[in-house]
Amino acid sequence: MTALAPDTDELRELDAGTRRAWQEYSERLRDLTGEEYERAEHDSWDQLQTELRKLELRRRSLEAAPS
Repeated sequence: MTALAPDTDELRELDAGTRRAWQEYSERLRDLTGEEYERAEHDSWDQLQTELRKLELRRRSLEAAPS
């Protein structure tokens, strides 16, 4: 049972990281409109996707690791 604790904790951290990534994306775009929004959204989306990919790769490596 003890061997599962670090994985569970890390999975929770990954979930928190996913929430944080989406929150940061939203905050970067808050209060922007028109062309300003369009310019910021593209870069913000790319940053979000990069972070989500990193988190997903880490999640998969945890799930694939022997318990």
